[in-house]
Amino acid sequence: MKNSAAHRLRLVSGPEGLSFILLLICSVLKRTTSFNAVPVMGMIHGMLFIAYVAFWGLAWQKQGWTGKRAALLFVLSVLPTGGFFAERMLAREERGEGAPAAAVEAAA
Repeated sequence: MKNSAAHRLRLVSGPEGLSFILLLICSVLKRTTSFNAVPVMGMIHGMLFIAYVAFWGLAWQKQGWTGKRAALLFVLSVLPTGGFFAERMLAREERGEGAPAAAVEAAA
């Protein structure tokens, strides 16, 4: 799975989550100080978010995820710390811990 779309999604989910938190911090600093890194951090976060969504779509298609799992991973991308949870879920799946996601969801 190292070259799969899910692996690429896992690799971008951590930095995307971190960039979201940094963007929120920059927004607070912009309002409370003269420091304004929002344009730069916003662009970085935007590019990482676009990469996340692109890899999310590919992974959904290639991995055969159900709509429920795909929706969960998308919702995690719009939560400030969600990228870290998505990375953990995908890493656990990649290591083969527990049943594969598709098998778990098919059994439910």
